[in-house]
Amino acid sequence: MHNIAVMPGDGTGPEVVLEGLKVLKAAAARYGFEYETTDYDFGGDRYLKTGETLPDSALDELKGHDAIFLGAIGHPDVKPGVLEQGILLKARFELDQYINLRPVKLFPGVETPIKDKGPDDIDFVVVRENTEGLYVGAGGFLKKGKPDEVAIQESINTRKGVERCVRYAFDYCQRRGKDNKLTMCGKTNVLNYSQDLWMRTFNETAPDYPGVTTDYAHVDAICMWFIKNPEWFDVIVTDNIFGDIITDLGAMIQGGMGIAAGGNINPEGVSMFEPIGGSAPKYTGQNVINPLAAIAAVQMMLEFLGESEAGAAVEAAIADVTANKLKSLAVGKTGFSTTEIGDLVAERVSKG
Repeated sequence: MHNIAVMPGDGTGPEVVLEGLKVLKAAAARYGFEYETTDYDFGGDRYLKTGETLPDSALDELKGHDAIFLGAIGHPDVKPGVLEQGILLKARFELDQYINLRPVKLFPGVETPIKDKGPDDIDFVVVRENTEGLYVGAGGFLKKGKPDEVAIQESINTRKGVERCVRYAFDYCQRRGKDNKLTMCGKTNVLNYSQDLWMRTFNETAPDYPGVTTDYAHVDAICMWFIKNPEWFDVIVTDNIFGDIITDLGAMIQGGMGIAAGGNINPEGVSMFEPIGGSAPKYTGQNVINPLAAIAAVQMMLEFLGESEAGAAVEAAIADVTANKLKSLAVGKTGFSTTEIGDLVAERVSKG
């Protein structure tokens, strides 16, 4: 029995979560596993009513689940940063979800802005450190609001944090079994301390994985090569801020936010899976949002839960729908409603 916490969130989040759960139900029926869900209403509406984001008592409850399925966080009436820090970052840090896993995969039939590139060229994974770096919130102001104001934002990197991320990336590269190539993305030429730690850890860990070829590229070069030669990449490991940036670029070359999913992974605990796009509040209730990213998040969750056959079936169903059914991934231009796309994928999963 898999115990799954469901946080539909804000805007169109609940709509795409419903379609993800529809596909999850179809996968469970077809592949014979059991699960139960518990709903949590954390998001903008609850914050506006109660002032709560993610209370400590809820974190204790979430730790008792096997996985979390998240829709989207972001409300137009809540100041930017309040929900993101109070829910998303708090969950990642307090649940020690130290890996952000982002597959960048171009499905058949999906348009990419890169000329002459197809599904065989765009198929790699970014392993991003998720609980350290610039996002820990270390720093402060001096003379705030004055003409000579100083703002300091510190990047915190520990050997433990870096090494567990690097080892996860090596292990993942081996399990993936594609090119067995791991690229470290950094900025060693100017960031003398944090990137020195990352580079030393990467090089000292590599001998433990003789079957994996290693490579290094500066983050600015990675951005260029994602566009020019995405086929060069298999698995990429990087720190928090660089990973945040390059995965959004990855989403664009795989067809946009409507298809991009990610996982916040604690290999020894509870992990959280989500579409990486926003809550798109202006489309709420219109049944026009593409739910494939949320469905792809369910596919990642199934793999994490050990339901590999079901996960593979969901991925195959997404590929079938993009190749044969959808006119576009753009909002309102797919040729189908949100619920109809969920129906198409669920039906395909049910057939095996």
